[in-house]
Amino acid sequence: MGATGSVAERLAIAPEVADAIRAGRAVVALESTLISHGLPWPRNLEVALAAETAVRSRGAIPATVAIHGGRLLVGVDRTGLEALATARPGSVAKASRPTLAAALASGSWAATTVSATMIAARAAGIDVFATGGIGGVHRGAVGRSFDISSDLDELARTAMVVVCAGPKSILDVPATIEYLETRGVPVVALGQAEVPGFFARTSGVPAPATVANPEEAASLARTHLDLGLGTSLLLCVPVPERDALVPEQANDAIDRAIAEASDAQISGGALTPWLLARIAELTDGASVRANVSLIVNNAATAARIAASLSA
Repeated sequence: MGATGSVAERLAIAPEVADAIRAGRAVVALESTLISHGLPWPRNLEVALAAETAVRSRGAIPATVAIHGGRLLVGVDRTGLEALATARPGSVAKASRPTLAAALASGSWAATTVSATMIAARAAGIDVFATGGIGGVHRGAVGRSFDISSDLDELARTAMVVVCAGPKSILDVPATIEYLETRGVPVVALGQAEVPGFFARTSGVPAPATVANPEEAASLARTHLDLGLGTSLLLCVPVPERDALVPEQANDAIDRAIAEASDAQISGGALTPWLLARIAELTDGASVRANVSLIVNNAATAARIAASLSA
């Protein structure tokens, strides 16, 4: 029977995760849309398990978040991960803040985006969340479509450390960084002076702040969280060099895919998945390899931060 009540009352926290939270040990939240919407079977399950393994190997407990039976699952078991990974395409909803109530009310499986994962993780008492890339201001949003991801407002209203590879490179990255600054969200790059370019290591956009390593990031994050400002700290980690695309290669594929999507009048929630799939075709799978690599690397980095915070 489904739960009723507030977000906290609808949580179903896995025993291992609950024990770690009570003991003050390191926990890292992970989103589930990459499983149901981001990658095809069986790579989606492989990457989800690899991200959890990366978290464990750095001394933290993984807590993949999803929705089922009217509850927010904080820590999904192997059976649940397989259910998400093998579900018929289109049968699993994407839950964000605007669609969270509908996802819970349906009683069915739903995968959590950045915003919904943050809501559940914060309610459970988890401070660190790892994802691939955040949503943001879409190209052409300013003055036209006003297509801006709910991820950005969630970062501005939920106190957490969010580890990513920067805004997805299909977005208007400079506008996204400006929006985050306006909303009081510190954006910090790890080990470099530029915001990472998601598939590529650089974007050409200067990072507002930089830290040298995850431990320095944890120290900054602790100060930010302790101040009680109510916003997240966004740590942007470049994709590992061995799997990164050359910036020109990534930009050419992105520009072509966006032009094709415009010609085909693809927009709204269908746009991002279509663009990522088309970019994979245009790069002969190199963008998928980069995406997989950065997801696992972000999880490992987040675990180091969580371990440092818990210590």
